[in-house]
Amino acid sequence: MTRPRHPHIDHPHAATGTAGAAGPITPARERVIEVRSVTKRYGDVTVLDRIDLDVFRGEVLSIVGGSGSGKTTLLRQVVGLERPTSGTIRIFGDELTCQVGNELQSMRNRWGMQFQHGALFSALSVIDNVALPMRELRTLPDAFVARVAMLKLQMVGLKASDADKMPADLSGGMIKRVALARALSLEPELVFLDEPTAGLDPRASDDYVALIRELRRELGLTVVMVTHDLDTLVALSDRIAVLADRKVLAAKPVEQIIQIDHPFIKEYFLGERGKRALMALGPEMTEAVAAASLSTQED
Repeated sequence: MTRPRHPHIDHPHAATGTAGAAGPITPARERVIEVRSVTKRYGDVTVLDRIDLDVFRGEVLSIVGGSGSGKTTLLRQVVGLERPTSGTIRIFGDELTCQVGNELQSMRNRWGMQFQHGALFSALSVIDNVALPMRELRTLPDAFVARVAMLKLQMVGLKASDADKMPADLSGGMIKRVALARALSLEPELVFLDEPTAGLDPRASDDYVALIRELRRELGLTVVMVTHDLDTLVALSDRIAVLADRKVLAAKPVEQIIQIDHPFIKEYFLGERGKRALMALGPEMTEAVAAASLSTQED
């Protein structure tokens, strides 16, 4: 089997291949996020080196990489929490890297963010956490805000009786759902998920994956997810962007990713746990894993 050889880097913004449930990736598909030549340095340490990456409308793009590969750093650049050392980031056609103040906040209103540990305000009730973005950013009647916040809670599978609970009273799975409800409170077109199933037991993780699938279908969301959890990764992703060596090695469907000859990809996707997660997708993926594993052994 002919495969790309390390250190070959695919062009992750090339519009080729397939994108699972999101449909074919073609030049006609709208780019929601365009990352071009983004470099991030902290002092003398380069974490990201001329990163290129596209996210297309309606897809779930997941970002994976080893510890210290820059996954969180890249996410922080894309959501505007940090500025890259060089390069540009465009979201919905507007350049993020030159926005400040109200203009930056106006852009942020078009996406939602679920942080890894929920980032709920401990002094606020569940419903007040969900309502907070609407109260801060929109001039809306309190009664309307309360109704919408309750609808968002119901949307993520929580009950009306959960609304007045405090974060300290919630399970890990409930915290994730409240954080997701808050991320959806401003009707975003784009949602960022940072390790959304970290710390959840298998059943809660499966329930969360099912919820994201349903919301994506019902709301037409574009999703960017950072995760290290293989089961979540393969269950949700249309494409996977692999970060290693301060670059995006490739951004492709998983069946193409596993054909790439790189140490991280071999270890992560073709180790025993990776194989189990991939083969659970069905016979075609099982055949792809077997072929990739055989080629790896021949190396």
